[in-house]
Amino acid sequence: MINKRLIIASWEPLCAFVVLGCCWGAFAALVPDLQAAIGAGDGELAGVMLVAAMGAIAAMRFAPWLDSRLGRYGVAALCAAALLAFQLPGLMSSWTGLTIAMFLCAASTASLDVVMNAHLSQIEAREGHPLMSFHHAMFSFGYAIAAFCTGLIREFGGGAVISFSIIGVFGLLLLPSMVLPKPADQADETNDAATSGSNQFLVLIGIVIAIAFMGEQASEGWSALHLERALGVGAVLGAMGPAILGLTMGIGRLGGQAMARVFSEARVIQIAALFAAFGSGLAATAINLPLTYIGFAALGLGISVIAPLGLAFVGRISPADQRVKAISNVALIGYTGFFIGPPIMGGLAELASLSVSFVALSLLLASITLVLIPMLAGSSQKG
Repeated sequence: MINKRLIIASWEPLCAFVVLGCCWGAFAALVPDLQAAIGAGDGELAGVMLVAAMGAIAAMRFAPWLDSRLGRYGVAALCAAALLAFQLPGLMSSWTGLTIAMFLCAASTASLDVVMNAHLSQIEAREGHPLMSFHHAMFSFGYAIAAFCTGLIREFGGGAVISFSIIGVFGLLLLPSMVLPKPADQADETNDAATSGSNQFLVLIGIVIAIAFMGEQASEGWSALHLERALGVGAVLGAMGPAILGLTMGIGRLGGQAMARVFSEARVIQIAALFAAFGSGLAATAINLPLTYIGFAALGLGISVIAPLGLAFVGRISPADQRVKAISNVALIGYTGFFIGPPIMGGLAELASLSVSFVALSLLLASITLVLIPMLAGSSQKG
């Protein structure tokens, strides 16, 4: 169980997880407004996301270097950069402007993501208690609250500038709490699992995480548009799509670690991916609003545990002095899905429809259960 001592011990990355969740939650609810502001179609919006993805992937390569240079101020500094970047999208009225803004948002948040997960993994090792699922749950709850509140702001005539400004003030108030304590001397940690024989295993984990993040970010980024277009709902009911995803992902992540104590990590991921595939398929084909919401809820619950369990595993098997680099390398694979998911969904929507995009996501999630987890088990035995 997560107690007060563990929350205090991991308070710095916890604040960053919440703020980052708020940034992306507000963005998800604002996608219809941002698209309308630049007069873009789905394909053009997908192009914005694709350029942003390139910025994120490039930034992750530099995350270990930034972490070593910024030291205990790394989480706070990168979070400040992300907050500043997210003030830009609402100010843009052209495709080029929004592309530059989202490039900066993606690059800053990708670097922050790697660094805060790496430091959280170090805290897990020091405390001897799993924390990854709980912190990712706090990201999801922050995401859900921000998405819903942004929907309300939109409904009453507000827009991106107001929404991101509120989150900016909130994040600035938390920045001092993100400065890490002075590092204590630690003995070198080693683990026989972190050998060259496990390289294939880590690559497969990265691919599984990539699909999970692809489904997470793609569905969060396009769910409001899907609801407003397919079912003709307003801003608040449309924002309920990403809000439901964030809420159910938070709940799922709180329960994910408990499931992992009963079943193996691979089995939990396998079951969760199948559940998420069902949810995505239901959201794509549902003929009314309640069923669509149920689909998004199932998708959120299923997809929620996959990435945290994978990242926690990487941190657990990595020696202390290699943990940031190991998580960075896996994150480079995994977070590729986080950032290429929206452009892929948008490209499919441009060619066919958003419903087709969610069906494709369902098939991709099913591949985790049917193909990747059996491969992962075989790689583990070889490693």
